[in-house]
Amino acid sequence: MVDIIFFWFPLFLLFHSYVVFPVMLHLLARRKDDSEIIYNQNDLLPFVSVILSVYNEEQIIEQRIRNIYASNYPIEKFEVLVGSDGSNDRTNIILQQLQNEFSSLRTFLFNQRKGKGNVLNSIVGDANGEILILTDAKVQFSPQAVFQLIKHFRNAEIGIVGANIINRFTRKDGISVQEKRFMSREIAIKHNEGKLWGIVMGAYGACYAIRSELFITIPLNFAVDDFFITLNAMENGAKGIIELNAICYEEVPNLMAEEFRRKVRISSGNYQNLKAFIHLLLKFNPLSFCFFSHKVIRWIGPFLLLVSFISNIMILSHSNFYLYTLVIQLVLLVVPLFDFFLHKIHIHIITLRFVTHFYSMNLALLIGFIKYLKGVKTDVWEPTKREH
Repeated sequence: MVDIIFFWFPLFLLFHSYVVFPVMLHLLARRKDDSEIIYNQNDLLPFVSVILSVYNEEQIIEQRIRNIYASNYPIEKFEVLVGSDGSNDRTNIILQQLQNEFSSLRTFLFNQRKGKGNVLNSIVGDANGEILILTDAKVQFSPQAVFQLIKHFRNAEIGIVGANIINRFTRKDGISVQEKRFMSREIAIKHNEGKLWGIVMGAYGACYAIRSELFITIPLNFAVDDFFITLNAMENGAKGIIELNAICYEEVPNLMAEEFRRKVRISSGNYQNLKAFIHLLLKFNPLSFCFFSHKVIRWIGPFLLLVSFISNIMILSHSNFYLYTLVIQLVLLVVPLFDFFLHKIHIHIITLRFVTHFYSMNLALLIGFIKYLKGVKTDVWEPTKREH
């Protein structure tokens, strides 16, 4: 009986996280209206600091800065702070030239790589904004994005607002279709968490706004700072939401190897966050429920899959049914290899690629866990290549 429980319980947890939890949120949230405590564009709006940490972005940094200043948020109501993390291309020269054009652009040029977290820690103290918008170089704001993020801060309970990150370009020859679907589904889940309970299980670091007093120093060598900052804010009583009209564009990765490298890095940071917030699992409130259902189950996903697979082998003698379930598991495990060989001959089956995407994410989590156990030595990393 125990071995049967060890087979079914991991599958139940995964089914809960990937299916039951999102459907439940959708059904509950559709009856709930968005908050009406918001700024109008004619109101006296708060001063905002837009903050970026960049590294070797000579090809896009000018476009990015001009994109920020093209926002319809009053130009006298925001500043832009850019920390260049040891860039050794023309990034610094371009930034210094742009300072002649935009008086509220301030640059912080670091000679050696510090990592994103250390750069943010170093420059946030120089920000004048009541609200900080943390964003990346590879993101493009829609004209309304800044205002749509800021409008919610009229509500004193709101501490953090995440943007709606939209991916525009996909190709069947890689994983961009799967990444786009995954991202849009995650945004929907987080939006519903916010509507129901004022909870966001990690605003995307690509673009989110936070009250300056809620920004917390990012620990040394911490790989996933956006989740750490977000959950810390909500643990301290602030509410978080996703604003779907705060649209930002970020192109998704298409190369499996590039994205796998990124996911391994993120995975090691996930376990850092699990250690930092594991005490939440001892509480019984919406925050702990979302943390467990949305994140923790997924982070331990590779171990759940492994336990279920081993248990399946051990219970084969119980019934022919468990022979079928083992065959299904084996077939699913073979799919990524089959997909790999099809890819080599330029055959791309989207359904198979979704299975590959799922197992590659779990493999990245497993490798990330091993890296976490060894100790994350630095949060310095090379950005992944994105589709254009």
